[in-house]
Amino acid sequence: MRHTDPVGRPRTTPPVRGWPTTPSGRRAALLLLGLPALLFALITWQILARGPLARADERLSDSLVHRGAPTQFLADLGNITVAVPVLALVLLYVARRARATGRDHWWRPAAAAALLMAAVPLWVIPLKELIARSGPPIMGPGTGFYPSGHTATASIAYGAAVLLLLPWLRGALARRAAVVVAVALNMGVAFGLVRQGYHWPLDVAASWCVCALLLSSLWFRMRRPAR
Repeated sequence: MRHTDPVGRPRTTPPVRGWPTTPSGRRAALLLLGLPALLFALITWQILARGPLARADERLSDSLVHRGAPTQFLADLGNITVAVPVLALVLLYVARRARATGRDHWWRPAAAAALLMAAVPLWVIPLKELIARSGPPIMGPGTGFYPSGHTATASIAYGAAVLLLLPWLRGALARRAAVVVAVALNMGVAFGLVRQGYHWPLDVAASWCVCALLLSSLWFRMRRPAR
């Protein structure tokens, strides 16, 4: 049914934001959520079975490890003491801006991102214990390297920070710059972890898969208006 606006022009009720309503949008959303899950399942299976992908991962890591101060700095960007304070500052900023505009449930996006960050050890630690993958030779004996906790911390902290900031940034250039910075930070953390020999490359890739799924869910939740 079509309605008229105050000056008599026809209009339609805008669609509710959130989960895509068009068939192409739903397919894209399912791909965005399903592909990381499938990749994570494939990687985990290969690690548990020590399949060809896992063996290739170990050979690749041997050629990549070369420790140094610059790569240590990049790896440290995934520390809780670095990444979490960055997210906390963004949470406070976004919550304050949302409250100042008088929005209903202004605290929900910040709270959702905070819960996502707090949940990282709840899935990382059990997976480490369950899979019990040993680390690169430079790390000595021991298990619990899969998936990478530093990668997960950086991905959720910097990724959620950008998702929260995007609605408040003016102009496409500022939004693109924020996304590029977040991607660069996460790539830097991954490179530092592998280059320093703290993790195999697939440890990092597995954490990216899970975090891509979680951040996509956060994005869809943020786009859904409060009822």
